[in-house]
Amino acid sequence: MNISDLYIRTMDDLTEAVEELGFLPFFDNSIPGFSIEEHVDPRAWYNGADDSWAVWDWKGPVINTLNCAYGKFFEKKAAYISRAWFPDFANYRRDGYDFDARYEDGLAYIGDKRLYDLITANAPVLSRRLKGLGNYRKGGNKGFDTMINRLQAQGYVIISDFVYMIDKNGERYGWGVAEYSTPEAFLGEDFTNAVYRRTPAESYERLFAHVRSILPYADDAMIRRFLK
Repeated sequence: MNISDLYIRTMDDLTEAVEELGFLPFFDNSIPGFSIEEHVDPRAWYNGADDSWAVWDWKGPVINTLNCAYGKFFEKKAAYISRAWFPDFANYRRDGYDFDARYEDGLAYIGDKRLYDLITANAPVLSRRLKGLGNYRKGGNKGFDTMINRLQAQGYVIISDFVYMIDKNGERYGWGVAEYSTPEAFLGEDFTNAVYRRTPAESYERLFAHVRSILPYADDAMIRRFLK
């Protein structure tokens, strides 16, 4: 499949697209046409094709059906990355470092380490609980959004689910609350055995070639900017 074949009407369409494409951003980005937003049936963008569910509601089920990665991976925007492709993505973005080695070499902030350690110790953990554990509240520690986004972009943290609040009638309400984990915890041995199998440069070349194959109209500069 390449992106020109994509049209999303149902959750099954989205699940198939993530698995076949390997990379699928949620929102429009620097590569025109490379997003769910640009290929979704309008009825499934807000209210859902059956007037109850939409792509926003499908995020958690798709993540857990495929055991794939979801997070702000590209241009500070959310995307799905399939289980098969996430090890190369993480290896490239981590530059071959596990987090402790990155920190010991002076390549990570102390605040990022504290947050990463909290996630590692409590994964999977809802964002509101995580903020409580780390005192990321008014008058407390600052920079939560910046740090959590950076850890996702570097391939150390993913969103493993979205959990909805339930009212007294048993009905869900509001937006899904993000649940954070590490790829090691969520994806398990398939990830840990593969993530550092190649050099970061080799992983990048594989990512580049794959994105080119699913986006035949994108030039090399577009792909490099997107993967950066």
